[in-house]
This record gives sequence, structure tokens and C-alpha cells, in this order.
Amino acid sequence: MSGYNSQTVTNTIRLLAAASLCALSLTAADGQSSLVAASFDRQLKGIEGELVSLIEAMPADKFGFAPKEGAFNNVRTFAQQAKHIAAVNYLVAAALLGEKSPVDPGSDENGPADVKTKEQVVKFVKDSFAYTHKAFQTLTSANLMAEMPSPFGNSKTTRLATATSPQWHSFDHYGQMVVYARMCNVVPPASAPRPPAKKK
Repeated sequence: MSGYNSQTVTNTIRLLAAASLCALSLTAADGQSSLVAASFDRQLKGIEGELVSLIEAMPADKFGFAPKEGAFNNVRTFAQQAKHIAAVNYLVAAALLGEKSPVDPGSDENGPADVKTKEQVVKFVKDSFAYTHKAFQTLTSANLMAEMPSPFGNSKTTRLATATSPQWHSFDHYGQMVVYARMCNVVPPASAPRPPAKKK
């Protein structure tokens, strides 16, 4: 300890303690930010799995189906419902990323007119979720309440409000698509009875 007095040692210990606390704080904040992104991503995966499996289960010749009886006049077809979800996903994710949407949202946000076949619709929906997952990776505890331009109109909103949109919006239209599917004698895979567990 030659060359060091007690005050120097005390100051060094204090400095090391402060540095350690700072490092722990940064690690906790970083972990919390990762938790924010993971939480939103997990919710998105939930609706993505149910929606994509439903779209894949619907026969290709039923993609143009829309109810006609009751108060269903001029509603979106099954394919348009799926494309609408994807188009909104793109708009929301692009806003979170501070980019222009990489796809044309189409008329009434029904997606590009040239996306027509079942295979094209499935790919369009899957790609929209992949892009939204990418956007959700930018969410942190530090920026969640930051103000940003709304993806819709000229108003301002928060990143939090924007990031919740794909979940509730997708579930809204998923519910409508479930009705369409059941009217076409298709049981949504997410609602299908599970086989009994095998006895060990």
C-alpha cells in the first residue's frame, strides 16, 4: 500500500462503488428495454399464429367470400380482410421505424391490387408480420412514451399507442374472418379441438 493514504483508498472505493452501481443501473435498464420489445413481440406472435393458420386453412376458392345476408352489405371479402390487416401492419411498422411503407396500402387500406391468389395473400400477410416484428425490436422503456407522427392522418401519438395497433386491429378483423370461415364450413385451427393427451 506504499504511496496510498487512507483518503485515496476511500475515494477509490467510492469511485469503484459508484461505477458498479452505474453499470448495474445500465444493465437493468437495458434488460428492461429488451423486456419491452419482447413483450410486444410475444403478443404479436400470438395473433400472427392464429391469423396465418386461419388464412392457410381457408380454401382458395373461398377467398372471395363475403356474407351477403343481414347487415353485411359491401363488407370486405375474406382475402380483403387479410390484406387489410397486412396493409395496416406495414403502415404502423413503417411509422415506428421512421420509414415510408415498403408496400402500397391500396384503396381503403386493402393492400396492393395485384395480390390476388391465396399464395400471394398468405405471403403478403406473413411478410407484414415479419416487418412488424422488426419494428417492435426498436421499442424500449426509454422511447415507449415518445411522441411521433401517427400512421393515420396528420396527428401526433405515442410509440406505445402505435405499437398496440397491430394486435387489437388484427384481432378485430380475425374475429370477422372466423365468422366467414365458419360460414364456409372451415373450423379455425386455433379453435379446433385438441387431440386427447396420450397416456404414459
